[in-house]
Amino acid sequence: MKTTHRFKLAAAAAVIGLSFSALNATAAAPAAPATPDTSKPSVVIVHGAFADGSDWAKVIPLLQAKGLHVVAVQNPLTSLEDDVAAAKRAIDAQPGKVVLVGHSWGGSVITEAGANDKVASLVYVAAFAPDAGQTSAELGKDYPPAPGFAHIVADASGFLSLTKEGMSKHFAQDLPASATAVMTATQGPILGKSFEQKLPVAAWKTKPSWYLAATADHMIPPALQLDMAKKIGAHLTRVNSSHVPQQSQPAKVAEVILDAVRQSK
Repeated sequence: MKTTHRFKLAAAAAVIGLSFSALNATAAAPAAPATPDTSKPSVVIVHGAFADGSDWAKVIPLLQAKGLHVVAVQNPLTSLEDDVAAAKRAIDAQPGKVVLVGHSWGGSVITEAGANDKVASLVYVAAFAPDAGQTSAELGKDYPPAPGFAHIVADASGFLSLTKEGMSKHFAQDLPASATAVMTATQGPILGKSFEQKLPVAAWKTKPSWYLAATADHMIPPALQLDMAKKIGAHLTRVNSSHVPQQSQPAKVAEVILDAVRQSK
């Protein structure tokens, strides 16, 4: 028993050590996090396909420095229902109102999860914004295929991933190779059938929305992004970036979120 106890303690110490190493590796924040201001909405961020919550590591410190409480949801990417459920758990855990942010596939997730009464506003970052009764896959049917689509591969279980070339040349072509190599390794595969699931509700019909359109996007056509932003009546900002402006131009993304926070009640 003593040997087992010592092993558990050693394992716990190793995990803690790894956690601190990870924090130190990303500690180049512009400012120390301020004490969260409970009078302001919390920010809940939903990542997209081929990513995980660390996709927002450059934006989160900028929001925290303004006194905001921020939570990055870890999507299972196993279905629309599962991802919406994960977002709803994060929303319900917040003490007050929420500004709900979604990137790419995460836009579909927040469109449904945003119907929660605690959600004050929605922020779409190069994201899908379907209507009720619509699938995410339907949104691009009237637009030329995005170049990145040719680099999506499926495994035997129907989960989709991006190839190394797809990540470096089409998902995040404005990031260095060292960054896209890590993104390729840590990407979250998504069940392909998720894109074929219809949304039962569209929260943007009743909630104020912001949309950051990436004009050099190779994954969601920029023309589609602009049309979706217009359809949902969003406050529109354009940025000349790849599909991941949260990594290539985090300050601009943070400013859009902060604008939503300032105007949310």
